[in-house]
Amino acid sequence: MLYNYHLVYVCLCVVFINKTLQPFFFFYLSGYLTVTIEPLPPVVVGETVTLKCNFKTDGRLREIVWYRVTDGGTIKQKIFTYDAMFNTNYSHMEDYRRREDLVYQSTVRLPEVRISDNGPYECHVGIYDRATREKVVLASGNVFLTVMSPPNNISVVAENTPAPFSRYQAQNFTLVCTAKGGKPAPSVYFKRDGELIEVISYTQPSAGEQGGGSAGVRGARPLISRDLDDTKLQRSLSLLDPEGRSARLYTESPQRVHTQGQQAYEPSPATEVIPETVVSREFPRWVHSTDPLYYFSHTHLPQSDGSVVVQARLTWTLNPQLDNDALFSCEVKHPALSMPMQTEVTLAAPKGPKLLMSPSRAKVGDTVRITVQGFQNEVFPEPLFTWTRVGGRLLDGSTEREGKELILERVPAELNGSMYRCTAQNPLGSTDTHTRLIVFGMYAQLPDMLIAPFWSGHYTCS
Repeated sequence: MLYNYHLVYVCLCVVFINKTLQPFFFFYLSGYLTVTIEPLPPVVVGETVTLKCNFKTDGRLREIVWYRVTDGGTIKQKIFTYDAMFNTNYSHMEDYRRREDLVYQSTVRLPEVRISDNGPYECHVGIYDRATREKVVLASGNVFLTVMSPPNNISVVAENTPAPFSRYQAQNFTLVCTAKGGKPAPSVYFKRDGELIEVISYTQPSAGEQGGGSAGVRGARPLISRDLDDTKLQRSLSLLDPEGRSARLYTESPQRVHTQGQQAYEPSPATEVIPETVVSREFPRWVHSTDPLYYFSHTHLPQSDGSVVVQARLTWTLNPQLDNDALFSCEVKHPALSMPMQTEVTLAAPKGPKLLMSPSRAKVGDTVRITVQGFQNEVFPEPLFTWTRVGGRLLDGSTEREGKELILERVPAELNGSMYRCTAQNPLGSTDTHTRLIVFGMYAQLPDMLIAPFWSGHYTCS
């Protein structure tokens, strides 16, 4: 910015012309003052910035003052002063621990700039008036300091999880990538198996408009002709029983399913009698598309420190057959980064839950905890755990419990040999693991009989 101040004085004099008093004016230039500040390129948090205030004058310097301008120019905070009369300089930013350094009389250096340093600055230069030392003539220039901050954290999570696996209805699946700490807001995009995903941008619907997670509810995205496929509709109806309910595959439920003209269906022994892991791999092929449409939306959430949190959402109709073991990555580009930041997740159904029973030798009256310790693979998204007792209700009378841990309080002797099923599922698949509870203890004491051990053995987990 360039400011020129020329000091012009007008004097009134009276002279004799033709023996009469005639006034006349004459002008003289008492001095000039020019202030310029070089524009600043954007800087990154942590760098050092030099504020240069250049001035030219034929007058005598009085002082140079730097201001930080806030609240749209209504507040000017003095940050540094050079006093030419006493040849001294001092900082006004005590809470900044004297961050400013005077390089020259009019140049200030700000080491390790922060986001809070972003904004306009002004340099005010004062010189003495030639006519009188009691007056000071001022000129100023301004510059805007743009401070950038790269994102310091990115993460990917699955929205609305944990969620169950569905065999009979296609599900929308959403990945949410969150980038924090960026200023200005970074650009976020998704890749699948290293390839950039072609997306359809849409406006994020409100919570009331989103509804459920079925494929029939698409939020604010446009309706695609593929959704009106009569063949798909006919095939979907073919999986309904005569009463309009969804038919079940044998892996869906151990309960019997009756249909007209067919005998009662007996549950598969593999799911109930033999304690082994059963991984569901039954997928109606008509439900899923091999070429899904990806829908993309993002939101910007300004923070109090000036940074912006960006949340990007990628939504598509999940195909457990094709999407299982697919690698999705979220990449973030920002002008303060030399290369994009990246985080990635691999979609995977749970396999082989590992159960731990505590105590390992349960006695009558003990509190037994059966906990999922992990899986044979890395599972994403987080699975939903459901506990049931094979052939009966749980100890508290409920039919099932959700959570990573099943607690059986004060187990009675009657539970010896009981079998428990842990179902771990996420939108990509489901797996069952069984474990048997062995209770060490005694029968109730009977007259004239010695107390004998009730059972000895161990529990099995497969």
